[in-house]
Amino acid sequence: MRHLKKKLKINRTTAHRNSMLANMLNSLLKYEKIKTTKAKAKLLKPIIEKIITKAKNNTLHSKRIVYRYLRKWDMIPKLFEKIAPKYKQRPGGYTRIVPIGFRESDNAEMVYLEFVESFEQEESSEEA
Repeated sequence: MRHLKKKLKINRTTAHRNSMLANMLNSLLKYEKIKTTKAKAKLLKPIIEKIITKAKNNTLHSKRIVYRYLRKWDMIPKLFEKIAPKYKQRPGGYTRIVPIGFRESDNAEMVYLEFVESFEQEESSEEA
């Protein structure tokens, strides 16, 4: 029985899926917005949410845990010093999936996976 086995496999081997997710996580942290298929975005969203929640606790242990997912030390400072502090007061929901249509070649549903604004940016835009 598949109780509590929620992870999508998206027709890839475990090694390929893990490498693909690490690359997509690094791209999302680097560009703060990526264009991908809906299935991949739905697979990536819970992982990036867990990573940002870990990054809000800025300790060496949490950096090592996050490194297991990212596999690049280059993105660790950006995550811990720029992205995570923006969401310090936010309890969750750091990313959103925005549908943009269908891919022409195979008709796959394409989406943008992007970070939402932080509370400080929303409040400053409302005051202006």
